[in-house]
Amino acid sequence: MLKAEVFEQLKKAMKEKDVLAKGVLTLLKSALDLTEKEKGEALSSEEEMAIINREVKQTNQALEGAQTAGRADLIEKEEAKLALLKSFLPKQLTEEEIAEKLVAAGVIKGMNMGEAMKIAKPLLTGQAEGAVISKVVKGLI
Repeated sequence: MLKAEVFEQLKKAMKEKDVLAKGVLTLLKSALDLTEKEKGEALSSEEEMAIINREVKQTNQALEGAQTAGRADLIEKEEAKLALLKSFLPKQLTEEEIAEKLVAAGVIKGMNMGEAMKIAKPLLTGQAEGAVISKVVKGLI
């Protein structure tokens, strides 16, 4: 289970006094714990991936803001956070691999974008970012 892995890395970061990793892992563990408590039962791996993807998306937004502001110190920090968060995700698929999976799942030319995304999202959860999935779907339909 991903939650246990996050906790183990958090303990390791605390022992090594890695402030950045400790902060990121504490936030991630808190998000996992809160969602699990709200649900009232253990999270599925898809739900855990959704939480990690949400954190990755927020970190990407913070990185873009830092880049816009030209803050090199923040850019470095956000990139390190992003690398740590992405380490919990499975290998990200390339656009070609995404296209192959979507075609095999029944996404065809002329299909409605909403229908195509209903097929794509559950199929590719945790394997690709939403923006990349949308881009590939638009190219297929």
